[in-house]
Amino acid sequence: MVTQEQRKRQLAREKFLRQQQRRTSARRKARVRNSVIASVLGVIIIGSLALYTTGVLKDDDKANASAETTPSPTPSAAKDPCEKAAAGSVKTQTWKKEPAVTIDKSAQYTMTLATTCGDIGIALKAKAAPHTVNSFSFLAGKGYFDHTKCHRLTTNGIYVLQCGDPTGSGSGGPGYTIPDENLKDAGLKNNTYPAGTIAMANTGQAHTGGSQFFLVYQDSQLPPSYTPFGTVSADGMKVLKKIAAAGENTGAGDGAPNATVVINKATVTKS
Repeated sequence: MVTQEQRKRQLAREKFLRQQQRRTSARRKARVRNSVIASVLGVIIIGSLALYTTGVLKDDDKANASAETTPSPTPSAAKDPCEKAAAGSVKTQTWKKEPAVTIDKSAQYTMTLATTCGDIGIALKAKAAPHTVNSFSFLAGKGYFDHTKCHRLTTNGIYVLQCGDPTGSGSGGPGYTIPDENLKDAGLKNNTYPAGTIAMANTGQAHTGGSQFFLVYQDSQLPPSYTPFGTVSADGMKVLKKIAAAGENTGAGDGAPNATVVINKATVTKS
């Protein structure tokens, strides 16, 4: 017999997938509209292959909440636990194609997100997700993530912090996409992304990941469609929990985090 909680989770996943489909359709319409405008103006507009939002990772995919889940505190009730961002500006550079894979797939790589809320260390899975890790190494080396805000926090049904969009809108990306990888990771059991996972956001379609990613701070049920490419350290999890505890700004479980989460510097190192 299906329990009430299981039914809630099922409805949440269905809602998430519907939202993904609507956003994909909207993006297609927008591309057509923009191309018409460009032709009228005589301007060549190079479309960015990136509306890498993800359902989870986008600006909508929340849904389902357990009976004990309490709505996020409203902005007025939440205290920002983070520090002031370092001086600097977000870079806007994009590239036409994915960088050539130059990482050593047999080596160990780590990524450190030095944020206003604390450092988040991540052990990357170079062997299982070489294109993804290579792309992050490339983008971090270019300073692409520096001074960017983590724009989305979900606190009902799906528990993630989403980052990696220089525009902060949920629709930005590096101009190229990378293939999905590691979708059969042994850690993804029963359609669950366990706490501590870092995975790629996407448009809901295959092979549409760009630069946006999400950090899972509590086990979250999602279809195995988002490339898992690393594991957050214990200290990094403490930072994520602190951010999650401050809630998001809608009070409904899906919005911008009340904590001012800015990635001051992202670095990828080989060891």
